[in-house]
Amino acid sequence: MIGKVLGNRYEIVEKIGGGGMALVYKAKCRLLNRFVAIKVLRREFIHDDEFIAKFKRESQAAASLSHPNIVNVYDVGVEDDIYYIVMEYVKGKTLKEFIQEKGKLTVDETMSIAVQIADGLSHAHKNHIVHRDIKPHNILITDDGRAKVTDFGIAQAATSATVTSTSSVIGSVHYFSPEQARGGYVDEKSDIYSLGIVMYEMVTGKLPFQGDSPISVALKHVQENIASPKIINESIPRSLEKIIMQCVKKDQTLRYSNTEKLLYDLKQFKNLNDEDFIDIDNINDSPTITIPSVKDEDIMSKSMSRTEKNNNNKDEKQNSKKKNNKLVTVAAVFSAILLATVLGGGYIYIQLNDYLTVEEVKVPDVRGLAIDIAKERIEDIGLEFKVKREEFNSEYKADHVIEQSVTPGTKRKVNFPIEVVVSKGEKLIPVPSLEKKLLSDITITLDNYNLEVGDVKYDNNSEFPRNVIISQDPAPSTEVPENSKINLIVSAGPKTNTVLMTNLIGSNVEDAKNEITSLGLVVGSIDYQESEKYEVDIVINQSISSGTEVAESQTVSLIVSSGSGEKSQETSGQNNDSSNTDNSNGEEEKSVSISVPLPKNKDKVHVKVKKVQGINSKIVYDKEHNTSEEKIWVTVTGTGRTVYKIYFDGIEFFEKEINFEEVN
Repeated sequence: MIGKVLGNRYEIVEKIGGGGMALVYKAKCRLLNRFVAIKVLRREFIHDDEFIAKFKRESQAAASLSHPNIVNVYDVGVEDDIYYIVMEYVKGKTLKEFIQEKGKLTVDETMSIAVQIADGLSHAHKNHIVHRDIKPHNILITDDGRAKVTDFGIAQAATSATVTSTSSVIGSVHYFSPEQARGGYVDEKSDIYSLGIVMYEMVTGKLPFQGDSPISVALKHVQENIASPKIINESIPRSLEKIIMQCVKKDQTLRYSNTEKLLYDLKQFKNLNDEDFIDIDNINDSPTITIPSVKDEDIMSKSMSRTEKNNNNKDEKQNSKKKNNKLVTVAAVFSAILLATVLGGGYIYIQLNDYLTVEEVKVPDVRGLAIDIAKERIEDIGLEFKVKREEFNSEYKADHVIEQSVTPGTKRKVNFPIEVVVSKGEKLIPVPSLEKKLLSDITITLDNYNLEVGDVKYDNNSEFPRNVIISQDPAPSTEVPENSKINLIVSAGPKTNTVLMTNLIGSNVEDAKNEITSLGLVVGSIDYQESEKYEVDIVINQSISSGTEVAESQTVSLIVSSGSGEKSQETSGQNNDSSNTDNSNGEEEKSVSISVPLPKNKDKVHVKVKKVQGINSKIVYDKEHNTSEEKIWVTVTGTGRTVYKIYFDGIEFFEKEINFEEVN
């Protein structure tokens, strides 16, 4: 795509990003002399109606929005099966990159960015558009600090019947709402939930849920409560904590009812910065509790208890007098104890206080330590050591502590549990097999495995068509860390041998033809021309200059002297007679059919056949085919040795040389 001009206006400069559905390029608008971003649908999906529909929906949704916190859409177009959207070019970085660089953001930075995102979403929601994929990767931060929401790739118009009907849930698993995980009703409150997760990550530098797979993370969104961000960052103001926790309620009805109300609280907090001014509505007065199931023996026990109570009532009156007497005795004893307590109060208070007071100790920093050493340090000072979970991590070695539940230096009572997250080491991924695949077809495969293309080297190979992968390093099934690069050896097609052109001028035409053939070249046209300098049948000029390095099978044409005077006329007459035939050599063109096997890795393919003779070439076949045909036959005509190059979807796959002299 680099260098290509779309719409006779947008010149592609460089690739700047991409996702599962489209690639993003930086381009120069020739009309307005400015840079723009162009999103181009991946070629794998141009025949997929579902993806085309999603791509068109994005353009229609985004084009209807105009807001300083939303990336503007300028143009939409289709050209040669290239579906593209022209957008505002934003110079800066994604919010995800911003968070990763800083570890976590300050409260002021978090509030500034959150207000801008909410403002943009509020505008979209007023236009009945739900983004459905709010995450830091889809928020761009300009160099001057402005936040812009982008990528409405899975947005759709919000209606009263908006339900995710597909079996696979759309969105990014760490940020999407419980209703998206369940494939249920999605509305503006789903964007509010995702924004709550984004605010959580901004102010803590952590995501609330992690897991070994997307499914496990999705289940946590549905089943587990999100821990307060203050557990990770104790400096978070109480009101900000309340705003975030209100956004991430699992029940849609308990979240902010709309983005306007969320935006109001965010601005109030930003302006007042009060420690705890937010009064969240919709508090759940009936929290869910776990009770044991009622069993048969519980019912029997309750029945027997009632029978005993009835029998005891009969004896109650008879025993009342005895009980009154006992109460008098107990009262006397209690009075004596009370008197003793008053007299010796100071001593008893001191003893009781010593008994109830528990020693406090400072929590040590065990992050980065091996689990056995961390456990020893925690337990040596009287605290309890607990492993909360294990997870893959590229920064910490296996069996080393990644994080702890209590900030180091904080005081906690003896026996207080300290929970830690332990590293399982770097996550290793089995390398997929890329051999025998087209280089242009492996991007999606590597993206799905979180791997990248490394060094690409080309090598001549007669067994593999051009641009097909010959080998890879690391080899298939080798386990490597995420984001590793896979180096590739790619076929450059069969090696072409070259020869050095000799000087034929001054040679007899027959000797020149024999010389051309001996060099592995092809004799082309032979034209006669009157000459005072050269005798009849002597070569005057040649189409390829002496000393030029040329590929084998190249065609060499000659200009030969016809002499002068009467001899010249006779020779010219002979040449004119030969011009009545189909070519200058007096040979008739012959026809032959070329067998072209079609590729099996796509449904349709555009086939082109190019005829190459010397420096001249032309397309002799151009048609689209269904690959279910498996093989097609292309009829070509020519004389002598001719090369035909076969292209699939614009990419040269192989070439075939035909010697028409051998065709019957």
